[in-house]
Amino acid sequence: MSPKITAHRAPGTRDFLPDEMALRERVRRVIEGTFQLYGFQPLETPATERLEILTGKYGEEADRLIFKILKRGEELSAAMASPESGKASGELADLGLRYDLTVPLARVIAMHRGELTYPFKRYQIQPVWRAERQQKGRYREFVQCDADIVGTSSVSADAEIIALTDDILQRLAIPGYRIHINHRMLLQGLVEYCGAPKDRFVDVAVAVDKLDKIGWDGVSEELMRKNIGSGIMDKIRTTIDHSYSTPQEFLDGLDADLQAQPSAKRGIEELNQIFKDLKACGISQSRLSLTLRLARGLDYYTGPIFETLIEEPKIGSITGGGRYDNLIGVFSGETIPATGTTIGIERIFDVMRELNLFGEVTAPSAQVLVAVFSEETRAESLKIAAELRRAGISAEVYLEPPKKLAKQFAYADKKRIPFVVIAGPDELSRGEVTVKRLSSGGQIHVSRDHLVEQIGKEIENGRPD
Repeated sequence: MSPKITAHRAPGTRDFLPDEMALRERVRRVIEGTFQLYGFQPLETPATERLEILTGKYGEEADRLIFKILKRGEELSAAMASPESGKASGELADLGLRYDLTVPLARVIAMHRGELTYPFKRYQIQPVWRAERQQKGRYREFVQCDADIVGTSSVSADAEIIALTDDILQRLAIPGYRIHINHRMLLQGLVEYCGAPKDRFVDVAVAVDKLDKIGWDGVSEELMRKNIGSGIMDKIRTTIDHSYSTPQEFLDGLDADLQAQPSAKRGIEELNQIFKDLKACGISQSRLSLTLRLARGLDYYTGPIFETLIEEPKIGSITGGGRYDNLIGVFSGETIPATGTTIGIERIFDVMRELNLFGEVTAPSAQVLVAVFSEETRAESLKIAAELRRAGISAEVYLEPPKKLAKQFAYADKKRIPFVVIAGPDELSRGEVTVKRLSSGGQIHVSRDHLVEQIGKEIENGRPD
């Protein structure tokens, strides 16, 4: 007998049992259905990409988090490449598990750009992998839900992505969220307006982006360590700390000198259009925030950027995205504008679980259990189940050797199957079956010829009588 292997999952991964899967599927259906309402089309890509496709797109820190699948020595490589070796031949390339869904999309566009209609609106719901330390709301394997619009520079596309985000969160009834919006060009103009050299933009932006975590004192200390003067930080703080009731008022209230900065001017103009579009879509400004400190994706975002935070629980952003007009060009050799977002289904799921937003947990394996009265009636039970399934009604047949009906009822109750069909000798001799509803204990006798029709009514009405 071989030694026992201890059953452990790989760190940072999870198993999802049926009840949990029922909840996850409920959230996924809302997200996917809303993507489709906005005209987005589905796309899938392989779990692995060539390593050269993945690296250098997210920044050095992210590159270290890519799970790598490397060639294992020259001997194996030669054997795989040589038909004479008697082993399967083929190219061995260094691969990586996909880190996100955006870079694979860029690769797809570069490979198939002549086959697509633009603007191309795609959604993708697939797992991604990151080799990082596990913590609350952060895993090594998790599902991303992306929606992107490729092939248009219109900021109305950015507004639609934000409207889509708001619509999904409304449909999921997520409380206390706010979509924070900024523009890379406005942020750049702000840093220049405050006196920082252009080549220090990233240093300043990264520090200011940490404001919520480390406060202004922490931001000041970080800038001082990078030899960026306190006067620059004070001017940034004065601008960012202004309080206005709406994002539009915030934009209108920006200093005239800041508004005159060429990069800031473009950012302000585009943000004005975005907020007009969002107002036309009926999105409450109470759920929107112009957040000048926001600096996500400095390595690839080029225009509007946005993320969603919630008041409780403190779990980080639950959505995030922006415009990335240069990424696809890395693969295609031509500039192809794009914008999109990731809906953080894992964090949304954790939030809904913590806030008890799911209600009653039900994950029935089927709508009907067809009981088996005896071995002599098993064939009729199988026939009934087949008829129900052909009518689109999910049905199980009790597979164990026939036991007392009470045990079969207990089996159905444990699996939350609401109806049990009983076809015993007495019922069949009368041309009938019995339909029992477990939640109430009530039951009715139904003509065998009208069983499928009656079961359909029972399911629709939720009542056995």
